[in-house]
Amino acid sequence: MKNLQIYTYVDAIARTGSIRKAANEFSITPSALNRRLLALEDELKVKIFERIGNGMRLNQAGEIIVTLFRSQLSEINNLKSQLADFSGLKRGQISIICSQALLPYFLPTQIDQFQDKLPDIKFNINVGDGEKAISYLRDFKSDLALIFEPVRSNYIETISTINQPIQAVMSLEHPLSKYKSINLADCLKYPLALPPSPYAVREILETAASEQSLDLEPTVEAESYIFLHNFVARKTNAISFEVEIDVPIQSIDRSISTVPINLSNSHQGQIHLLKLQGRTFSGATEKFIEQLLHVFNK
Repeated sequence: MKNLQIYTYVDAIARTGSIRKAANEFSITPSALNRRLLALEDELKVKIFERIGNGMRLNQAGEIIVTLFRSQLSEINNLKSQLADFSGLKRGQISIICSQALLPYFLPTQIDQFQDKLPDIKFNINVGDGEKAISYLRDFKSDLALIFEPVRSNYIETISTINQPIQAVMSLEHPLSKYKSINLADCLKYPLALPPSPYAVREILETAASEQSLDLEPTVEAESYIFLHNFVARKTNAISFEVEIDVPIQSIDRSISTVPINLSNSHQGQIHLLKLQGRTFSGATEKFIEQLLHVFNK
C-alpha cells in the first residue's frame, strides 16, 4: 500500500537513528528521504525528530507518531496475512522475541515443524528478556515473546505460563550421565559451566544451592547456551544446566546427555508466552500459538 510508504520511512529512521542508513534500506538517496520527512513534518505542523550531529532522535511528538505508524503497519501486515489465508496462499511473517536459552533447540524445532505444514510463513527472531521484550511487543517489533522473566506491564498480556524443571547437561561419557536423576550436590563435584546472573537458570540454581549451604562456583561462565552445550560435550567431566523444554532429544544432538536434577517444585523455571494487550493476529500466528500451547500442555 503505497500511501503507507512514509510510515515505513519514519519507522526506519527511528530504528536506525540515521537518514542515510534508513535510505540504504529502501535504495533511495538520503536527500530524497529527507525531503519526504520534511514534507511530512510540514503537513503535520510538528517536528518528529531532533537532529543530533549526524544522527536523528525521536522527540516527544515523534514517539507518539512512530507508535501510531508502527501500529498501523502491523495492522496492515495482519490484514495481508488474513487475505493470504482467505485466498489459500498461507503467506506471512511471524516475529518473536525470545530468551536466549530457548534458541538452541526448542524454538528451531517448533519453527521447523510449523514450516513443514506452512512453508511460506517466514519467521523473524530477536533475542531478549524483561524490558527489551516489553519494548519489542509495545513497539510492534515482535508479535510474541517467549521469555523466562515474569513481566508487570499494563501493555502486556500473558497467553500462557509453563513451569519447567532443571536438567543437568553433560557429555555422554560423564560419570553421572547414566543416572535417572541426581542431586545438585552431586553436580558440584565436577567443573560447572553456567550462564551468568541474572539468567533465570542461574538464579534458580543459586537459590537452591544457598538453601542447601552449597557453593555454586563455575569454572566457565557464558551467555550463550550453544557455547555451554558445546563446551560440556567436549569437556567430558563438566556439567551445565538447562530447562527441560530446551534439552535436545537424541535425534537432534547425540553429543550430550541430560539428567533431571532433584529440586523442589519451587525451584523451577517459568516460560511466559506473551503478546501486546488486546492485539489480534492473523491465522498463521494464531496457528503457531496453538502449536506452542499444545507443546506446553503435554
